Formats: sequence, structure tokens, C-alpha cells
Amino acid sequence: MASQERREFQRLKLAKPILASLDGHSALILDIGIGGAFVEHRGRAVAGLKFRLAWKWQGEEVGFDAEVIRSTVVREGGEEGIISHSAVTFVHPHADAEERLQQMMASFVGHILAAHRANASAESSGTSVLAQLGEARRVRSRGLTRYRWNGKTWSRSETTDRNQPADGFTVAAYEDEEELATLCEAYQAADEEGRRLIRLVAELSVRSATAK
Repeated sequence: MASQERREFQRLKLAKPILASLDGHSALILDIGIGGAFVEHRGRAVAGLKFRLAWKWQGEEVGFDAEVIRSTVVREGGEEGIISHSAVTFVHPHADAEERLQQMMASFVGHILAAHRANASAESSGTSVLAQLGEARRVRSRGLTRYRWNGKTWSRSETTDRNQPADGFTVAAYEDEEELATLCEAYQAADEEGRRLIRLVAELSVRSATAK
């Protein structure tokens, strides 16, 4: 996947930062998505800098070779020295890191989306659908389907565009029809933040369908 494509992925803002290791030094992951993260760390960083970023999830390590897209110094001097915030893109996964990241994102977003749900029936069904999107068990396919909501009706079309539309979501063409119908209902019931979270997890489905 090209670096520019990774930059288009959305990131989930974490209520509680994830303690991480950046080339063996302590760091905090503030935001995370399937294509990259926003990290707080010591020292300066410049665009193009490469390093290994790792953290623990469910007792197992998740590690990626990563590259800095941009970085800003947020604090200078003091006892802790220079502190920077850097947006990074994931370049290469270690072991099963990519699969673990997808599982982690689906879990995080599912819980958050449930908290945002105003419709109780959509809450129970929509969250279970989110857990299914992008699962590795599905047969690989490179086809994508885009769903768009105009406020009254849904339109559906095949697409090669991996980006998520502002008025709906894009998923792999092989996703189950009934699950997607339920997800459409969940999207209709969600507020703007809930819809953004649905698009974020839909990216898991897109990634699974377009992974090499």
C-alpha cells in the first residue's frame, strides 16, 4: 500500500493512551487506525524517519515498522526534555500484527459505537455486525461495494475507490447481505460520531479485500 493511501485512513481518538515502545523507548499512542497512529514520544522526529513501534494487546505484542509523516515539538526543555507528537504510517507488520490490529480496532470501535447508539435495537445488532467486518476467515476478493445514504434511501454501487464516502461507507463486496442491511440501519440511527466510527471499521473490510 502506498504511503499516500495510508494517510487517508481515519484514526480513532483514544480516551486512554496506549503505552508503547518506539525503538525501545517509551511512547504513548494517542490515536490509532488501521494504517497508522499518532504518537507522543521524547525527542525530535522528521518526516521519513523509520522506526519500530510496538505495544501490547490482550497480552500479546503488536509491532510494526513505521514511518513518520509529520511531527511537531509540543514541549521543550524541563526534566523530561523535548516531547513531540508524530503522525506515523505503518509500513510493515511483524508476525500477525496486522490481524491483531484489526481485531483491536473492531473491539474498540464496537464498544464506542454501542455507547453512541440511541436506538437499542440497532445497538445490539449493529455492534455484532461490526465485529464481523474484515475478518480474515472470509474468502479474499478485491471487489468493493459503496453504500450512500441521502437521508431517505440508500444507493449501492461497485467501486474501486478505497476511500470512505462522507454520506455512507465502503466495504468488501463479499460481506454478507443481511449483515450489511443491518449495518445500514445502524448507520441511519447513529449520530455523526457514530457514523464516523462505522466508516472507520468499514476500512477493516476494505483492507482485507485489497490486501496483497
